[in-house]
Amino acid sequence: MNLNFMHLINALPGVAAQGLIWGIMAIGVYITYKILDVADLTVDGTMCTGGAVYIMLTMAGLPWPAALLGAFLAGLLAGLATGVFHTLCGIPAILAGILTQLALYSVNLRIMGQANRPINSIQYDVLLSSRDVRALSIQNPIFIGAIFVVVIIAVLYWFFGTELGSSLRATGANQNMARAQGINTNVSKVLGLMLSNGLVALSSALLAQYQGFADVNMGRGAIVIGLAAVIIGEVLFSRVFRNFGLKLLAVAIGAVLYYLVYQVVIWLGLNPDDMKLVTALIVAAFLAIPYWKSRYFSKAGKRGAQTHA
Repeated sequence: MNLNFMHLINALPGVAAQGLIWGIMAIGVYITYKILDVADLTVDGTMCTGGAVYIMLTMAGLPWPAALLGAFLAGLLAGLATGVFHTLCGIPAILAGILTQLALYSVNLRIMGQANRPINSIQYDVLLSSRDVRALSIQNPIFIGAIFVVVIIAVLYWFFGTELGSSLRATGANQNMARAQGINTNVSKVLGLMLSNGLVALSSALLAQYQGFADVNMGRGAIVIGLAAVIIGEVLFSRVFRNFGLKLLAVAIGAVLYYLVYQVVIWLGLNPDDMKLVTALIVAAFLAIPYWKSRYFSKAGKRGAQTHA
């Protein structure tokens, strides 16, 4: 096998840019998976909705800040739909997410009018583009993605320190205790799902700009990437990053590391058709590490301590 190491090096700027953009999506997944303790599969649909809304608003002549806001609001609505299915209709969260995801496929086609919508960064007003990924300027998507990640983490750190944010965290930690404290857990769940999918849609809007198009299938498997980023960040940085804001940062770093592994796999010459299998194995491995650690290594450590005693 003839491997050119420079090909991998040249791909690193794109890895960092995409990792940061998907890191925003992973932070949204973290809110439902880790804070709310809810399995939300809506993101596979929302990951297209945000990009579709952004591109159509941009093509209609709106400036990029308004188009980004529109994408974020569309994500909020998607999360609201899942929340209503779950809380008002009594549908389990995972099934509610599947129903919304299924519905969003048709909604996304309606929004775009076709399965794929390209956008030209020269013709339209966009915030970032893959063309600038190696440019030493503020238009570099790595720089812009990093700014978005930092601002989002700062806002979420503030929000989850408020009374409303604390009630959301309490709902995920112990619903019964939260109800006993007078918290409306249904409202907290809906709010968490809305916030999560709003961030996913925002990430989608940035991704659509970066790659130059929105596609109805661009969110397929997004939940797996989000979970991979969350688990990788947790496994690698849980002992170091104990602050809530740093935990969110670990998720974003996890997304970058996931894309680095993804790129290395491609560089090694594996068949692109096998990437979903590789992704599943990566996630399974990082999910299993904490279990193996607690089951085997912790017991070995305890036995060692008892022997010395």
